[in-house]
Amino acid sequence: MKTNSLWVDAFRRLSRDKTAMMSLVIVIIFSVVAILSWMGILSAGWSQEVGGSNMPPSAEFIFGTDLFGRSVFDKVIHGTQIAMSVGLVTSLIAIPIGVVLGALAGYFGGWVDDLITWFYTTFSSIPNIMLLISITMILGKGIFAVYVALGATGWGSLCRLIRGEVMKHKEREYVQAAGAIGGGHMRKLFIHILPNVTHLVIINASLQFQTAIKSEVILSYLGLGVQGEPSWGTMIDDAKLELARGVWWQLAASTLAMFLIVLAFNLLGDALRDALDPKLKGK
Repeated sequence: MKTNSLWVDAFRRLSRDKTAMMSLVIVIIFSVVAILSWMGILSAGWSQEVGGSNMPPSAEFIFGTDLFGRSVFDKVIHGTQIAMSVGLVTSLIAIPIGVVLGALAGYFGGWVDDLITWFYTTFSSIPNIMLLISITMILGKGIFAVYVALGATGWGSLCRLIRGEVMKHKEREYVQAAGAIGGGHMRKLFIHILPNVTHLVIINASLQFQTAIKSEVILSYLGLGVQGEPSWGTMIDDAKLELARGVWWQLAASTLAMFLIVLAFNLLGDALRDALDPKLKGK
């Protein structure tokens, strides 16, 4: 009887989950919108005045206009590009750091494990928002500082997780067999062990993505993030003065966009965890 691989079985289980598939569709839509915005196909004219000041939502302007007559819808689209780029770049920085350090700590143990454990424990003991603010203040305001700050602080949980999994796998028969036929430490670690914990990296990436998006919104709201262009955080910051005049649509549009993508990543992350957990295979 042929046995399906973990990945094939996981995909089948994931495809049967309607909530997970809907979340995946939302993530894909936001990703496509971000790419088209980056290419200049969408929201290229977000800075142009297209109507009167603070016009309410209508058939012409779905989310109305802001104080300067700019389309709020175009600003939300451009904010999508900022949010998705932050999630992607942050993940590309944090995940390799977490995987490599966690793998080295779990495999070699001893002083290597002690040093790396001390390092991520120290990072984890500092309140995350305070650490982010400190790094962005040092690097200066702007999107580059957001990338570096979130990437440099987002690897701790993955490092801890990979460390524990590698400690379990390094004693298993297939790793000992690789050593018996002459496999070195790096070959056993990166060729044999890490592919067996890849599912944890994928799950963590989905969670890292939405955490980075929320953190960027907070930093931009505090004036430490994106400068000179709209992001969801700066839109929320602008809207706090508009609410007193009954202008609610900029706040509603930005929070709705953030709510949808964060919820989609959360639901997708939960579904991926259930689908990729070998213990649940066959249930």
